Amino acid sequence: MHVDIVPVGELPAVVKREASTGLRSVYDCEVTVHDAEPVPENAYDVDRDQYRAEEFIDLARRVGSGEKNIAVTGKDLFYRRRNYVFGLAYLDGNGSVISTYRLQTSSDGGFSNRSASDIFADRVRKEVVHEIGHTLGLEHCDNKRCVMNFSPTVHEVDVKDENLCGTCERNVY
Repeated sequence: MHVDIVPVGELPAVVKREASTGLRSVYDCEVTVHDAEPVPENAYDVDRDQYRAEEFIDLARRVGSGEKNIAVTGKDLFYRRRNYVFGLAYLDGNGSVISTYRLQTSSDGGFSNRSASDIFADRVRKEVVHEIGHTLGLEHCDNKRCVMNFSPTVHEVDVKDENLCGTCERNVY
């Protein structure tokens, strides 16, 4: 499998590196990181002061040429009536997106002995692996440690592992 990462807007090198590392380690895939793309013109919702996640997915699908394509942005994303999303993917599709905006919260996830930059890097890896998992047909998993567990808060992102549980792994391979 080949995954294309499409940075959207300004994105620190550490985010691109951690996203690539997470995908390679969990899915043993080839990863290409594209040059940064501008934020899609129609993505901003002035009433919400947020960006529509779907517009970023569409951009990733247009720009990326991998079997799976993921946009990565620092913009605050929403989807339909949800207040915000860390990411979004079309099940069994080739497009997805993650946002680092809310992954940078000060919550230390109960790991007070770890630096904020290490915790942030873990969150980026987990979310990119989670969204690509959806494009591979995986749904949310009930196992709280599985990277495919639904995590609406950063605390729940911090609790889960970076890897697929045995059941989810069997459903991918």
